[in-house]
Amino acid sequence: MEISAFLDQKLARRFATYDSDGDGFIEREDFTSAVARTAEAFGHRPDSPARQRLHDLSLQLWSHLAKVADADGDGRISEAEYKSAFAAGLLETPGSFDDGYRPFLDAIMNIADADGDGKLTQDEHVRWTGALMNLPATDAAEVFRRLDGDADGLITTGDLLEAIREYYFNDDPQSTGSWLLGPLKPR
Repeated sequence: MEISAFLDQKLARRFATYDSDGDGFIEREDFTSAVARTAEAFGHRPDSPARQRLHDLSLQLWSHLAKVADADGDGRISEAEYKSAFAAGLLETPGSFDDGYRPFLDAIMNIADADGDGKLTQDEHVRWTGALMNLPATDAAEVFRRLDGDADGLITTGDLLEAIREYYFNDDPQSTGSWLLGPLKPR
């Protein structure tokens, strides 16, 4: 897969959201601490089934990333290794990507959707993206506004999945997906 300059910029941004301790590497601890922050932001204790599901899926994601991206086998993934894994076909196709991402989004919904209606309010979206990916509240609010295409004040798993797919597979800087992690800053 050829990585365009714009996708390269988006991959760098996504890498930074994974790297929760800011040490320049993605490690297993980045995943476990992000899950703990997210669950705690919504009052889910360690024994919560929803928290455990998100934890398990996050560790599966970490294991998959480590398997395909940790080229030097040091137990951590550099930004260059992360991007190389994408160039080597980590995403495959939008369809296979959807199959892999939907369970993760469903687990986030089980954590963040307080009333269980399958939709997130702006507050819920701002809280989960801030806790899981350190997205600033002002950026998360703008992302929510862009995701809420019908302006009903709610977004669904489908809205999120479509935006995530666009993030990786659409090179249009004005697409909703391009804003998924806030505005991209020139590098």
